[in-house]
Amino acid sequence: MPAFDLPLRELEQYRPDPEEPADFDEFWLGTLKEAGQRDPVVSARPVDSGLRLTQTWDVTFRGFAGDPVRAWYSRPAGVRAPLPAVVEYAGYGRGRGLPHERLTWVNAGYAHLLMDNRGQGDQYGCGGDTPDPHAGAPGGPGPAVRGLLAPRDHHYRRLITDAVRAVAAVRELPGTDGGRVAVVGNSQGGGLALAVAGLVPDLAAALVTAPFLCGIRRALDLTDAAPYGEITAYLSVHRGAEQATCRTLSYLEGISFARRAQAPAHFGVGLRDTVCPPSGAYAAFNRYGELAGADPGREIHAYPYNGHEGGDAVHVRRQLNWLAGVFGPGPD
Repeated sequence: MPAFDLPLRELEQYRPDPEEPADFDEFWLGTLKEAGQRDPVVSARPVDSGLRLTQTWDVTFRGFAGDPVRAWYSRPAGVRAPLPAVVEYAGYGRGRGLPHERLTWVNAGYAHLLMDNRGQGDQYGCGGDTPDPHAGAPGGPGPAVRGLLAPRDHHYRRLITDAVRAVAAVRELPGTDGGRVAVVGNSQGGGLALAVAGLVPDLAAALVTAPFLCGIRRALDLTDAAPYGEITAYLSVHRGAEQATCRTLSYLEGISFARRAQAPAHFGVGLRDTVCPPSGAYAAFNRYGELAGADPGREIHAYPYNGHEGGDAVHVRRQLNWLAGVFGPGPD
């Protein structure tokens, strides 16, 4: 796919004016206050993953509306000291899969919580285990369009709340250093990590790659690829729903979350990404932390000849090096 978005020199200066509702903060404060009325962790059951160097627990925590959300929690076997924690969010249509699939962060010496995506898990990977009991509002079948006509009904109000509660949950699990928690994700997971960075003020770090839900209005004009294409397909049928749709999406805009973030951030983007156009990632990066009162520290790595895969393993190595600098040396 040839480059289709702005040239890099323009992306580096791209700072679109934020289009956010006046009650954006009130909306999310009320949503999270309601979800935070219960203790986060329901259960943590040890499982045999077949791995000798990793201990894993099947975790259930309370997410949006107290709904049970599943996750895998893993630690390096035999390490007793409290460890910094990495909360990871999976991509669009993917569930938590099997406990031996995501080993990068635990092999780096961190406690690792991989959150399941409610109501997803059927598009690729090895499935998920968390239903979405609130998915009955008008909208299309895909997560991006569930409840599209009202902010309180949308799927991502629930999923973002789950993502915030995952941070609260990992802080309650044994063997974690609750003062050192990072969030990480790619694509949908990157959008969730960015949202959490804007909603949880005391994170240690946010690692955001190819984030979905950034520069949403522009992305709808640039690409027909899913998930954005699911929204345009819905509007092609429901021709009078554009105003309500844009209002709902304004409460989910990653640029707005980025402006409120306070944690150091590491971004990655492929400049030929037609799934999550690079202008959205750069808009979030360029406005990251601007309401925090001080620059939290941030860096971005662009891959000019890559698409949605971005820097792939090369970028992961950069993430590992950067996060080691944030967390400092591990236990002896």
